[in-house]
Parts: sequence; structure tokens; C-alpha cells
Amino acid sequence: MTRTDPQPAAEQPAGPQTMAHTDASGDDPEVRGPVVIVGGGFGGLYTALALSQQRRHPPLLLIEPQDCFLFLPLLYELLSGELRRWEIAPRYDALLAGRGVAWLQDRVVEIDAARRCLHTTGGRQLDFGQLVLATGSRMHSFGIPGVVEHGLGFRSLADVERLQTVVRQLRQRRRPLQRLAVVGAGPSGVELSCKLADLLEGAAVVELIEQGPAALPQARAFNREQALLALQRRDVRLRCGCRVREVGADHLDLDTASGPERLVVEAVVWTAGLDFAPPAIRPEPARDSRGRLLVDPQLRLQGHTHLFALGDIAAVGGDHGGAESSPPLPATAQVAFQQATCLADNLLRARCDEPLEPFRFQDLGEMISLGKGEASLVGGGFTLAGPAAFQLRRLAYLSRLPGRSHQLRVAAGWLADWQP
Repeated sequence: MTRTDPQPAAEQPAGPQTMAHTDASGDDPEVRGPVVIVGGGFGGLYTALALSQQRRHPPLLLIEPQDCFLFLPLLYELLSGELRRWEIAPRYDALLAGRGVAWLQDRVVEIDAARRCLHTTGGRQLDFGQLVLATGSRMHSFGIPGVVEHGLGFRSLADVERLQTVVRQLRQRRRPLQRLAVVGAGPSGVELSCKLADLLEGAAVVELIEQGPAALPQARAFNREQALLALQRRDVRLRCGCRVREVGADHLDLDTASGPERLVVEAVVWTAGLDFAPPAIRPEPARDSRGRLLVDPQLRLQGHTHLFALGDIAAVGGDHGGAESSPPLPATAQVAFQQATCLADNLLRARCDEPLEPFRFQDLGEMISLGKGEASLVGGGFTLAGPAAFQLRRLAYLSRLPGRSHQLRVAAGWLADWQP
């Protein structure tokens, strides 16, 4: 288990203690070997952390090309300056130090399920006993011309920096009729539009473009109402029933109810959908119509005994558009958190040839950021909006940050900043 860059966490490979689970539990000899987790987002990292808490866990290897974990639900607060980078983007070496989890800073490009080995862009070939796929999702262009070339995403630290640059430029120029377009009026688009409007302070108009008939079609009624009010207060121009035909360097071509329209814009932020691109797997696993990997209720890939998947990349049970499909699970951190605990337990059960437990999602509510210092939430039988909801949302996510030591550091920073 090597890494491209020596880091403290990687130089703590699984020793005799971590092998004890394999040697003493009487597990199936076919699954002996490390648990390799591909992808260090919510699903992958939290599965690794859950396994590392077991006293006699098997050897663990996390493969993730980025050097920092990104707590995506709080990315909006990083954009607005309400939170600092280290708070929502801790380094993997710090998170995994002393936990018996090796970290390889590389990217998996091919998985041979039959031989139980994988290949990386760095030229490595690694064997595994069990493999967890948690590669998440990425911006989906839907094949629309210009999205890849001119659209800005909002799923990485680099995306935040680019958008902060755009905001600074718009505030400095303050030309008349400046427009910034956000495409996609789901939760990401609505939250981002509110933050941008607050940051711009009237320097540009935020245009929120939605192909469907309404914003936040899947949201709770209270949150949807609060979001629409928040957009109105900030003069965000919500355009529903508009299909994007092309994204240009300085314009957006739309099909509207009244016909084609060209909207002159300074930049386009694309939040309209998600795409799923796991590494190549041989033999090819079953996928749903959106490209997600089909997994059984125990989070195991259909037809692959030792391969598991969770998070955005996984379509669970009937969640794949069949005749008896259950409602699809939302692509949220809440789902990945819960799946990680279930999957960590099932990985150990599988090594001991014990029955696996099905994943059961428990809906804990819904929270939406609505501008600087404001939010809306529904959960636990109550609703709340405004500054109090903003603080509760931050506290809820504080309890979900990875690792107790990081949670304590962030909490200490918040207390130091707090002014009664």
C-alpha cells in the first residue's frame, strides 16, 4: 500500500492488530485481503472511518486523488466567507492519522472484479479482498453545446475560487445590466443564487434558470415557500419553463414559452444535474438509466459478490426505474452518512460469512441555506426559518464533520468568533 506523496496517515499501514479480524474470525478465505475504498467523499471516507473504529478491522486502503475532503453542504458558506477553508476541507492525512487507514493519492481507472485487482493512473496494480465504490457524481452537461467550455461548476474548491473571482470583478466594474446566470433551480441552484445575490449587493442581477415548471419541485412545502420568499427579497429573477440550448462565453441561448431568447450574461453557473462515471469494471456491472451502479438492499453490486457501492453512484434496490421501483433516494450527504454505517457493518459480516443487513434510509429532515446568515429547515416535527435556522443548520453539520478532533477544532473556532 503505497502513495504518491508520503503522508503520516499512509505510513501507518495495517499491522498485526488490524489483521487480527481476518485471522481470528474464521472468515471466507476468498475475501482475505484489504478492503479498498475508491473515492474519498462522504460515502467513501465515512465508511473508512466507521471501519477504523472496529478494534479488529481488516487492512484498509482509501484511494482518492484530492488532498482534502470537501464537506459539500457547507460549500456555500465558504463562498460567502462565513466559514473558512480548513473548516470544511480538512486534509486526508490529518483525518486518517493514527486510524490504521492507508491513503493512496491516485485515481482508479479500471477494476478487474474476477481477478480482484485494480489499476490506477499512476501505473499501480493493487489486489483487494473487498472493494467499495464511492466515486460520487459530477456536473452533467446533458450534451448541451458550451456547458463544458463556458459553464462554471460548484462542486470543488477550485469552483469556489473561480466564482469568488467573478463576484469580485462584477462588484468592481458595476456596469449597468450585468447578469450572472445560475442554471438549475434545485437545492444547489437556489442556495447558490441566494448567496450570490447577497455577495453581489446589487452589482449584478442573478438569473435563476429552470427547465421545469417550478423551483425546488422535490422540496418540503415549507422550505419551498421560504426559498421563494428569499429569492424575491433578493430580486433573483426566477425563470421557469426555460430550456437551455447553448452556453456561450457571454450569453445563454434559451427556448422559452414565447420563443427563442438570448440572455447576455457575465458568467453561467451550472447546477442543472449530475453525471455518474465510475471506473471501468470488468465484467461490466448492471446500471440504471442514469448510469448509476445497481446495488441490492445490502449495498452489494448486482452480480458481484465482493464489490459494494454507496452514495450518489449507487442505485439501491428498486431505486432504478423498474416496474416495482421505490422512490429514488436523494443524492445527499444524509443518505451517504447512513449508508456508510450500514456498509461498514456489512463488509465485516461478509468477511465472516454472516447474513448482511439491508440498508434502511431514515429521513432526518431537510435544511436549505438561504443567503448569508439565513436558512430554512424541516425536521423532527417542526419548521424554522431565518437566523435561528441558520445556526441550527451549522450545529447539525458540525456534528457530522469527519472525526471528533476536527469537530472540536471547528467548534473552538466558532466559539472564538462568536460575539454576543
